[in-house]
Amino acid sequence: MSLPPCPRCQSEFVYQDQSHLVCPECAHEWNPAEVEAEDVVAVKDANGTLLTEGDKVTLVKDLKVKSSSLVLKIGTKAVIRRIKDSKDHQLDCKVDGAGDMMVTASFVKKA
Repeated sequence: MSLPPCPRCQSEFVYQDQSHLVCPECAHEWNPAEVEAEDVVAVKDANGTLLTEGDKVTLVKDLKVKSSSLVLKIGTKAVIRRIKDSKDHQLDCKVDGAGDMMVTASFVKKA
């Protein structure tokens, strides 16, 4: 039997406990029969367009990478791998020339 991954952390190590599914990594419990609208994170780019996983985005301003001398220039392309519910960095992206990093949604626009 194949169980769906955890909706919060995308962990594959989910197990069933009676009618609920439980994630051992983040301790999230949910009923797979109920679709919770609150787990869906709505993130908008600098222009107000909704972003989804897999979207291609470009940077709208130069960004200095923390604890590095690397500067990501305006127009640098990235692909959104995952959207997180966070205050600072909502997008887990693969950035061209820089690799994987977290980016704030207000500094990108949908390509």
